Parts: sequence; C-alpha cells; structure tokens
Amino acid sequence: MFTGIIEGVGRLAVREARGGDARLRIEVGSLPFDDVRMGESIAVNGTCLTVVAFDAGSFEADASTETLSLTTLGRLPLGAAVNLERAMRPDDRLGGHLVSGHVDGVGAVAAITEDARAQRWRFTAPAAVLRYVAKKGSICVDGVSLTVNAVDDAGFDVALVPHTVAHTAFAGTRPGDAVNLEVDLVARYVERLLSPPASEPGVQP
Repeated sequence: MFTGIIEGVGRLAVREARGGDARLRIEVGSLPFDDVRMGESIAVNGTCLTVVAFDAGSFEADASTETLSLTTLGRLPLGAAVNLERAMRPDDRLGGHLVSGHVDGVGAVAAITEDARAQRWRFTAPAAVLRYVAKKGSICVDGVSLTVNAVDDAGFDVALVPHTVAHTAFAGTRPGDAVNLEVDLVARYVERLLSPPASEPGVQP
C-alpha cells in the first residue's frame, strides 16, 4: 500500500523488451534509497512495481504486458521524470489516502490554469473511472494523492499548490500528456457491497 505522498522524482532510464513484456530501469533521483531491499514495492507514477535488481542510484523492475497496456509505462519516453513512492510501513503517517498502486485507467491533462499562487488542473478520464470520482473525494494521479474540486461527464478538476508542482513530476507535465489514474479504494468497495450477490456455482438463484 501507498499514501500518494511522493517521496522523490526519478527518471525512466531504460525500457528493455523481454519476451513480450519489459524490464524497466528507474533512476531514483531524489528518492531516499539507502535501505532499499530486493523484492520491495515502489510506486512509479502510481504503478506498483517490484524491485528485482538495484544499485546505489537506480532499480530495475519487470512490467507485465498487462501493466504496459493499462498504464503509461509502456509509452513514456526514455528520460521522462517519474513520481516515486516506496511502500508505506505500518507505523507511517497516512498523509494522503490509501493507494494500492493498481491503476484503474489512463487519462490526460486537458488544461492548466493559474489560480492565485496555485494551479487548477483539468483532467479527462474514461467513463469507467469517472463513475467513482466524487467532488471533494480523493483520486490518485500519476501516484499523487489529490482532492477533486469538480467533476462532470468528461473529466475532473484539482488544485495543485506550489509545493506539489515543485516536488513532483508535474513540474514537467503539459496539456495533452497521459496520466495514470487510481480511484479511491472506498468507492470500489462500496460499489461491491451494494451490488447484487453473484450466484455460487451449482446454486440456483
């Protein structure tokens, strides 16, 4: 699990095709990395990846065909900045919201406008994602926990304070860029609880 509070900004250094999927090498940049361990989880632009190799300044992770097709990691240009967060520990503060690192869909930056010292960002999103987005609810965009200011049938708006822009990969994000989206876990569980129960095999309804 993650919190959506970005710990560092790194860079996609290598994407090597391997039998239909890919091995990624991520330079960790400003991410605190001294005590990294083999097999730990690190969220890269909101996508949970497993460390399979590392050195002092980078780590490698395998991205499955599912991950490459359902996130932006298969299309990001080499050298692109990426948001990084290591998995939370049991004693960590939950500064953002509970984030699984399982991307629900890919959206895009529609517009960025100045709003006093902050910026108002507009994102488009698939209908399958927007059904879970609520005003003043939480959403994870490229791994960043954000509060929804407005939502309609085409997309949603958020406000980014100067600190968030300066300390995430959003500093280099532009209108038209694709982003990974993960909806609030609570919304998915509420939908499941309210859905009619599925019939068990062999049991007549």
